[in-house]
Amino acid sequence: MEEKVRLSKLMSERGICSRREADAYIERGWVFVDGQRITELGTRVDPSQTITLNRQAEAQQGSQVTILLNKPIGYVSGQPEQGYKAAVTLILPDNHDREDRSGLRFDRSHLAGLAPAGRLDIDSTGLLVFTQDGRVAKQLIGQDSEIEKEYLVRTEGHLSAEGLAKLNHGLSLDGAALKPAKVTWQNRDQLRFVLKEGKKRQIRRMCEIVGLKVTGLKRVRIGRVMLGNLPLGQWRYLGADEQF
Repeated sequence: MEEKVRLSKLMSERGICSRREADAYIERGWVFVDGQRITELGTRVDPSQTITLNRQAEAQQGSQVTILLNKPIGYVSGQPEQGYKAAVTLILPDNHDREDRSGLRFDRSHLAGLAPAGRLDIDSTGLLVFTQDGRVAKQLIGQDSEIEKEYLVRTEGHLSAEGLAKLNHGLSLDGAALKPAKVTWQNRDQLRFVLKEGKKRQIRRMCEIVGLKVTGLKRVRIGRVMLGNLPLGQWRYLGADEQF
């Protein structure tokens, strides 16, 4: 028999919700295992058992929003730092993109539990995702995430063919080998990076190793979701027809 695991952990692994959400659903009696209601936190179950949510949990998940922001330079992705503002402070009605086609209207409840799903350093611009949905967060920043992130990077310095090859595969940061990347020339002074990981200031550090200085960095895609024409400093909702 397989070793039993915590129900909340199994729910997270299956992409049903985050662990925090799972605990909240269990406490409310919204979770069923093989048809039996579970209300005790810490309950351990067999990995082969069937887990379902009731309609209340499904309705709550359906009301959770995901927001796409075109982050300007000077804003931090997460907790505010001294002298700088958190990017989430830009999510206000005045900054809502007029071209948003999701059909959703801003409501203060959309800020409750809203958290960045990934980071973009203070000197970078582009697509930053905020979500109330633990399933989206796990998809984008979970340990086993395979979602691509695409960046346009302006640089100074000379990049040899050997250096370009190393950017694609062969570099290490913090004592660990980086996953293979896709790095190509976008134009004469701009590189296109496609990564499946996001170590702190990874692209800038990769460029330093091969003798380049980054002068501009913009994230333009996460998975199948593009930054598109979203104006700098503005945001929109992820549409029901969009998936990362």
